[in-house]
Amino acid sequence: MEKSYVVAVVGATGAVGTKMIEMLEQTKLPIKQIKLLASKRSAGKELKFKGQTLVIEELVPESFENVDIALFSAGGGISKLFAPEAVKRGAVVIDNTSHFRMAAGVPLVVPEVNREALKEHKGIIANPNCSTIQMMVALEPIRQAVGLDRIIVSTYQAVSGAGISAVEELKKQAVDYINGTPANELTAEIMPCGGDKKHYPIAFNALPQIDVFSDDDYTYEEWKMVNETKKIMGDDTLKVSATCVRIPVLSGHSESVYIEVEKDTSVAAIREMMAAAQGVVLQDDPSQQLYPQALTSIDKKETFVGRIRKDIDVANGFHMWIVSDNLLKGAAWNSVQIAETLHEMDLVRV
Repeated sequence: MEKSYVVAVVGATGAVGTKMIEMLEQTKLPIKQIKLLASKRSAGKELKFKGQTLVIEELVPESFENVDIALFSAGGGISKLFAPEAVKRGAVVIDNTSHFRMAAGVPLVVPEVNREALKEHKGIIANPNCSTIQMMVALEPIRQAVGLDRIIVSTYQAVSGAGISAVEELKKQAVDYINGTPANELTAEIMPCGGDKKHYPIAFNALPQIDVFSDDDYTYEEWKMVNETKKIMGDDTLKVSATCVRIPVLSGHSESVYIEVEKDTSVAAIREMMAAAQGVVLQDDPSQQLYPQALTSIDKKETFVGRIRKDIDVANGFHMWIVSDNLLKGAAWNSVQIAETLHEMDLVRV
């Protein structure tokens, strides 16, 4: 008899949490019960799951009694506090925050890339940063075929990555600006980072800061991409550098990626790799103006790759454009994929 699972979603009312519920409605994971957990403020509210009305429960340690899989997306502080409580009660935690990503002994997993790392889990599995995930899906087939020596990425990230309130702030600023409010009078309380000292409008703007600044004047978001890439690919010698930019797009992260490979290859060969890669859709025909776009990636689970071309000056250098829905493959769908993979590999401890 096939196993079936009690699945909890922590942060059920947030931007990612609601997408997790959508992905669980579509999953092939056998679910016998779903529990929706959130703060005391949201407890008692109702959400739909496969036509059923479910009441959101207040998140407490006892919430995880009899839970098999717990999907967390309620902030690092909540994960720090409650993930160990879930594990203590026998659940496997798939955490969408940054809290456990670089922790020793915690697998950081993109199923298309390093599913075997799941065998090492000790109860907690980390979901990588949204912008890292889509880049890994596209670059791992290239690394496997011809090796990777260097990655330089510039991201163009949607505001939904900062949550529902950031989306609403962008919409309000856009309307206000169109209606004549001067740029310096637009209300900005979130962008570029809620935890930093100054805030700037994101409407009709581009902000080269995501998260607060850290070592060597890189932001935490940029360091996440650097460190997570090396951990996922298992190569500390890989050269990685990132510049992360927030743009006034609601959903869909875009990335301009430059790579230097170790063995001779060609644009045609890389296109073939992308066409065959799991989770990748190749959209690359300049003659027809075919290339990935943020707007057409929304509500799609795949990662889209195009604009593949050789560097003009560097023999082993190539450029590409990578786009994905940051709330799906970048967060909710990757988390549910991890749960599906745990089931396939019989790694859910029930």
